[in-house]
Amino acid sequence: MIYFTSDLHLGHRAVIYMQNRPFADENEMNRTIIANYNAVVHKNDTVYILGDIAHRIKAEETNELISKLNGKKYLLKGNHDKKYDPLLFEEIRDFMTIVYKGQSISLMHYPMLSWPKSHYGSIMLHGHMHNDESYNLENRKNGILRYDVGVEANGYYPVSVEQIMEFFGIDV
Repeated sequence: MIYFTSDLHLGHRAVIYMQNRPFADENEMNRTIIANYNAVVHKNDTVYILGDIAHRIKAEETNELISKLNGKKYLLKGNHDKKYDPLLFEEIRDFMTIVYKGQSISLMHYPMLSWPKSHYGSIMLHGHMHNDESYNLENRKNGILRYDVGVEANGYYPVSVEQIMEFFGIDV
C-alpha cells in the first residue's frame, strides 16, 4: 500500500497550542503520531512524507524518531526539515510526481495552484497549511483535486492512496 502524511512536527511543543492539537505535551504527541502511523503503515508499505517531520529538536533526535516509523519512506522536504540521515529514506526531494494505476499525483510540501497535468485530472497532495478536514472537503466541492495530507486534516494518521482516490471519486 502507498500512504501519505505531512507536518508531524515531532518534538515541537508549541505546535500543540498553535494548532490546538489534542495532546498534553510533545512526548504524548510523538507517541500518538508514531503509534497511529505504525498502526496503518506496515514494513513493506511505501510512505511519502510531505515535509516537516520535526521541529525544534536536533537532527539526531529526529533520526531516532524517524527510525521508529514503518515502511519505505520518501521525504518531500518541508520548511522545517533538517539534514536527516539519508539512509532512513528511499529518496529525499523537493517535488515529485508519481503515477498510481494511471493516475498522476504531484507531491510537494507546499500547495500549488497549478501542477503538472492539473488540467487533465492530476491530483496535488501537500502539507504545510495545517488545515482541518474542511479544507479537503471544500476543494472537492469546488472540483479542485488538491488534498492536504497533513496530520491535522486526517485524524493524526497517514492517508492511503486508495482513500484519496475514493475521496475524489476516481476509479483506477
